[in-house]
Amino acid sequence: MLTLSCYVTLAIAFSTRSNSQNAAPANLSNVTLRVAKYKGGWDLQLKLAGLDKFAYQVKYSEFTGGNLMLQAINANAIDIASASEIPPIFAVNSQASVKIIATTKGPTVGQVVLVPKNSKAKTIADLKGKKVGYVKATTAHYFLIRMLEQVGLTIKDVNAIPLSIPDGLSAFRKGELDAWATYGYSIPQAKKDGARVLKSAKDILSGNFVIIAAPSAITDPNKKAAISDFLCRIKKSQVWRDSNIRTWSKSYASAISVDEDIVYQDAQEGLQQRRFELLPISKGAISSQQKVADTFYKAGVIPSKVNVQPLWDNTFNEAISKCS
Repeated sequence: MLTLSCYVTLAIAFSTRSNSQNAAPANLSNVTLRVAKYKGGWDLQLKLAGLDKFAYQVKYSEFTGGNLMLQAINANAIDIASASEIPPIFAVNSQASVKIIATTKGPTVGQVVLVPKNSKAKTIADLKGKKVGYVKATTAHYFLIRMLEQVGLTIKDVNAIPLSIPDGLSAFRKGELDAWATYGYSIPQAKKDGARVLKSAKDILSGNFVIIAAPSAITDPNKKAAISDFLCRIKKSQVWRDSNIRTWSKSYASAISVDEDIVYQDAQEGLQQRRFELLPISKGAISSQQKVADTFYKAGVIPSKVNVQPLWDNTFNEAISKCS
């Protein structure tokens, strides 16, 4: 039989637990979340969706690639960013301090190998010994290797030239490349000059993009709370975007200085394949990245076999799953 003192103790414990569960959220007004973004990226999408009023401060820094964002996180200049599956793989060998905290599933239509309008190449096999530009440590690097594998070639069988997107477009337009593995709006820009698609990577790429964060931000209780909120806003803004493609296309086209019709057409083609969706970490996503890492090792791009599992951190799985 419980004594009076036991009842009092239980009542106090229950009251304390109840108050803890119903406690007001932490005051995040003094928190600054440092966010890496692409031009016309998260900041624009959140603003258009009406989701840019934060309980914390958000400081955006613009980058041109996921590999650069990862370097910034490793230098403790950024808290959270996005990239393809690929940049974190290279971080393993360099022992970079970065964690993957979520994935975004998206379309893969804008990923191709282009050839100039006067090219006689009919298949990827015709690129043997030719000058092929690509963007190092990106999806373009990966799908070029996979395409060459499919025809019995390796990246050593072509004169592979690593170039940034702007440098690649310039070299391609000058006739300095026989082919160019690229992605995004560089494709319609090149097509204006008569370039044609030799092969699409639509069915090669997984469509998995990753959201990466600094370990120090994950372990900081206040920044962790801010990141949980930010991820939910991104998830909601993706739903808004896919339901308001015309409005988004107009603003995005203006932000990146690309013709609105090109952006809208690309977005529609992407939607026909799949919608954007922010997802918690899964075994399938980890397995997908491992496959990419193994491909790079087999091709001699990275010096040793990489285990990607330690890159992944499921801290935010529950927050993402509950967000609606």
